[in-house]
Amino acid sequence: MPKPVPPPRRRASAVRTSTPRSGGAGRKSGSPAKREIGNPRNLLDRILDTPHLAHVVPRLPPEVLHRVIQSCGLEDCGELVTLATPGQLASVLDLDLWRAAQPGRDEQFDADRFGVWLEVLMESGAGVAAQTLAKMDVDLVIAALAQHARVFDAAAASPSLSVDDEDVTEVRSLNEGIDSEVGGYRIVATRTDSWDAIVAVLNVLAEDHHAYFHRVMGGCRRLSNVGFEVDGLDDLLTDRAQVMFDLAFHRERRREQQGYVMPDQARAFLEMSRQLPLGPASAPAGNPVARAYFRAIEWTTPPPENSGSRRLTAASSAVPRPEVVTDAVAGVVDLLVEAGVLPKPPRALLGGSQDGAPRLARIQTLLQSAFISEPAAYAMRNQELAYLANTIVAGCSIQARPFTAQEASDAAVAICNLGLENWPPHWRDARAREMPDDFLVDHDLVSVFQVGWKILYDRVAMYAAEQLIRILTRLRHDDREIQSGLVALRIAMTRSWKAGTPWHAREALDVVAILDMPAWAALLGLIDECPVIHGGVAASRGSGTRTVSASAFEFISENSQIASVRTFMQSLPDTLRG
Repeated sequence: MPKPVPPPRRRASAVRTSTPRSGGAGRKSGSPAKREIGNPRNLLDRILDTPHLAHVVPRLPPEVLHRVIQSCGLEDCGELVTLATPGQLASVLDLDLWRAAQPGRDEQFDADRFGVWLEVLMESGAGVAAQTLAKMDVDLVIAALAQHARVFDAAAASPSLSVDDEDVTEVRSLNEGIDSEVGGYRIVATRTDSWDAIVAVLNVLAEDHHAYFHRVMGGCRRLSNVGFEVDGLDDLLTDRAQVMFDLAFHRERRREQQGYVMPDQARAFLEMSRQLPLGPASAPAGNPVARAYFRAIEWTTPPPENSGSRRLTAASSAVPRPEVVTDAVAGVVDLLVEAGVLPKPPRALLGGSQDGAPRLARIQTLLQSAFISEPAAYAMRNQELAYLANTIVAGCSIQARPFTAQEASDAAVAICNLGLENWPPHWRDARAREMPDDFLVDHDLVSVFQVGWKILYDRVAMYAAEQLIRILTRLRHDDREIQSGLVALRIAMTRSWKAGTPWHAREALDVVAILDMPAWAALLGLIDECPVIHGGVAASRGSGTRTVSASAFEFISENSQIASVRTFMQSLPDTLRG
């Protein structure tokens, strides 16, 4: 397996620099053997049959382990989870317990998912579940359990207490008496899902992990307090809200140190890039969001060889040779690549794929030159592409869904190629009429991407939206319902276009599908956060194709594609009139 230039710590969700395909068409299903491996149950069986599994799992990157959980289902991955190290487990939970309501939005903690984790762990036995739980960050466990139950001292919940006691009233009023006594505490359910697993694992924690148990229960008891004194400080967060805020804050700090791009930072970078001024005589200073990211990242320190899970000794009486474990880890990774769970190993940017080279010729050539003349600069350009791909994943959507890792990598390189084509001549050395071959030795790809992103926004998304508004102003249809939909689309698109976010009117575009399906698909691709050339652009121009796949699109990497967008928009009035 080829070894890429080692990047600094960064978002490791398989978004790695590689030369993308020129288009984003859907993948073929592959050979029967590959499809068999890709079956989640067969894939998991193959992984579980790996020799020295107890030594292999602790060597897997947390992101790889999370991909396995996503592909095979958490419910079937209990054995793998219990073999994970505390560090792995913390990183996997950072990935798996947080959900965004929409692509590019901030992620929120998912308490129900935490309950599923407990149920899965319990399938390996209450003792194993308690041992695994005790590996987790205590603040995370407190915050999660506090969303499933209220905790009180057993004595405070005793029936012998006064009926005026606030705790007694609270306990009796919750969930119709669904409660239990564990280790001197009374726990009362606030949601019933995963309740049996919670009670069972807490009982074992109380017996086998006494100190950890009391830290958890003490924290939950504090969060079970009822209300505040009336003291005028009504704007303070509740204890529960404060704990969730702190939990999210510390998670973000951990992820930033690992090189992850936070959604709010990604959105800020992309929005600033849309507003990049191309007119000044000199290029603007580097983007502050990107500068802060590269200042914060640190190089990854690999875990020591003996940092395995607590079950290693019990699971294997003889420690295998390091090279045997290394080969087994490589075998698991190769299996996941073959099954499509992980992307293929990153290809050298300067090599390029056969179908992608013509469209990406400019960036390929300049990276080739940087690699030859200044390998350190070439390595930095790779790191910048990784940052850009991760920014796209964290802060943007495509077709109203999240980017895949490969799509984000493809998009980053394509947009940089577009930026190179449109790099303002007055930003270059006055003595150079053409872009020099060593351009990427002295210029970063973050700035190049910003130029390409600005061009995409102005000349594709905003242009297409403006032209559509003009077309709708003059377009009339005999069907009253369709005409009403066209008017509604014009109003919604005008409002969103004036706000600078025309993609917010995507839903109103449905009326165009009634008139011409390929044109509708093409407009959805063009008027998007990340505009793309959909197959509908060609299909609506009389190619004879009337059905196009949702995945039949390509990222815009050169001005000739933007020219095709203008041709499409000019022909659109005739297309919609039929």
